[in-house]
Amino acid sequence: MAAAAAAALAAADPPPAMPQAAGAGGPAARRDFYWLRSFLAGGIAGCCAKTTVAPLDRVKVLLQAHNHHYKHLGVFSALRAVPQKEGYLGLYKGNGAMMIRIFPYGAIQFMAFEHYKTLITTKLGVSGHVHRLMAGSMAGMTAVICTYPLDMVRVRLAFQVKGEHTYTGIIHAFKTIYAKEGGFLGFYRGLMPTILGMAPYAGVSFFTFGTLKSVGLSHAPTLLGRPSSDNPNVLVLKTHINLLCGGVAGAIAQTISYPFDVTRRRMQLGTALPEFEKCLCHHITIVFQYHVGDYEVRLWTPWNSKRIISWFIS
Repeated sequence: MAAAAAAALAAADPPPAMPQAAGAGGPAARRDFYWLRSFLAGGIAGCCAKTTVAPLDRVKVLLQAHNHHYKHLGVFSALRAVPQKEGYLGLYKGNGAMMIRIFPYGAIQFMAFEHYKTLITTKLGVSGHVHRLMAGSMAGMTAVICTYPLDMVRVRLAFQVKGEHTYTGIIHAFKTIYAKEGGFLGFYRGLMPTILGMAPYAGVSFFTFGTLKSVGLSHAPTLLGRPSSDNPNVLVLKTHINLLCGGVAGAIAQTISYPFDVTRRRMQLGTALPEFEKCLCHHITIVFQYHVGDYEVRLWTPWNSKRIISWFIS
């Protein structure tokens, strides 16, 4: 969900034009080089960001699905308990699958965004920020669907506790899920709440970011803004203010879509939970009855802190 919203926000500000250079090839070559460089830089930044917040991600999975070893603990207590029980590397379970997912996710998202942007412009006649929001959201959904099996495997590995392993690694997890949980469709448990949660996440993120940007530049243009490198007559947010606004927008959107995130995680874990055969409505009911309360309110600050930290690093 977060990545789809990030795509929509990034889409709101298209990349700057590359300067002309003798012998550098035609415009297409320079544009391709720019996107390749951006893709590699974004992938590396994403790996660094995800690795930094991996301990919070692991604890998030354990507590959202109420792993019986840690369900009585709070976030910070669990961050201390995991290394004691499983060693410090236990905080990074499932991070390998996340690293593998980042680059194909980024490539699919970029290619899909360009395709959807052209399609929406030519078929619907929509342009401006709205068509970039639509293209970014659709590209994010496409990337999520294509790389969802890796996310499923990451969650399964992260939920395992030392001494109770069902899967020995990424490949073994893929083989086991395929063999025992309905073949290829077994990798898509929890996809529906993921898609349902992405729409409000992307919309709220985009709206909040745009509002913060507009209000900031209107009321404090000198303090918060700077001239655009492409057009000195146009004000844009300073880099650190832009990052801050993005982090705040992501935190607000994450709060609104949080019940869908819990539902997705519980459905992804499949046979690891007793009610794995229940339908989506049953899982959503459980989430609102037992998760959206004091216990989940205590998790709100760390989860949004993770989003903001990840946003700043990437």
